[in-house]
Amino acid sequence: MNKVVVTQKLPYPVVEKLSGYNIFYNDKDTQMDRNELLMQTTDADAIVSMLSDRIDKELIDNAKKLKIIVNYAVGFNNIDVVYAKEKGIVVCNTPHILTETTAELAFALMISVARRVVEADRFTRGGRFKGWTPNLFLGTDLYRKRVGIFGFGRIGQAFARCCRGFEMDIVYTGKSRKFDGELLTNAKYLPFEEFVSTSDFIVVTAPLNESTRYTFTIDTFKKMKRDAIFINVGRGPIVKESDLAFALKNHLIRGAGLDVYENEPEVHPELIDLENVVLLPHIGSATEDTRYNMADLCIRSIRNFLEKGERPWNEV
Repeated sequence: MNKVVVTQKLPYPVVEKLSGYNIFYNDKDTQMDRNELLMQTTDADAIVSMLSDRIDKELIDNAKKLKIIVNYAVGFNNIDVVYAKEKGIVVCNTPHILTETTAELAFALMISVARRVVEADRFTRGGRFKGWTPNLFLGTDLYRKRVGIFGFGRIGQAFARCCRGFEMDIVYTGKSRKFDGELLTNAKYLPFEEFVSTSDFIVVTAPLNESTRYTFTIDTFKKMKRDAIFINVGRGPIVKESDLAFALKNHLIRGAGLDVYENEPEVHPELIDLENVVLLPHIGSATEDTRYNMADLCIRSIRNFLEKGERPWNEV
């Protein structure tokens, strides 16, 4: 009987859908202890892993029977994919499913920072609202402003479609042009320096790799408009958080909104007390429908591969 290890509780009937398998299911909303993860995967044929699980050479060597790893995320920088493939192990993720959901959250962050929604909520709950005044929580418009998208893939283009409703001037940058995306969203490609210096909003939706790691440092923030707003729903280490905190404290940029962090789940302590940043706990794909469908894809990928020998379409 094939063994499947599911490393964290999912919004999905895992046990029912994996009937006929030997299942280890961590039915808690907490990450598995590293030693327990190593122990349970020793004889596992399949793993459903989270971004917080380190699926490295040590674990792969320890899991002698392992045939397939499915990451419950689009990203997979927690997995040593190259080594897994050398060992003949299939590695999958959950693309496409969370595209629109993550784009929606990026837009929610952008408008929340621009209109100072979280600040105003805290102010009102704190009993400080004494009546309307002309200068109370003045924010900035989105309408017809320039939004720059760093990472013009599926999520970036879905986000661009959201921006069209506000008649925003959509620009993007990257290693190569995306002509289909330009046609669909009316976006324009700009070289990085011009992209940074002319955008009113910069939104990161890119994956993490060696070309994107620490793209946004103090040197980059200094080149931005003083009233620019920075949003990151991509990957945390694309941004040097200490530099972002410095930029926010010293008003090099207007504000920021983050859903991902450089050393997740830790948040840089200098960001915590700043009023001009909105901090979310990595909820980009956190809707009931999306999280259910992500889990369903994980389980179907495993069953089809182990039972039918079908190569998953979502293999990375």
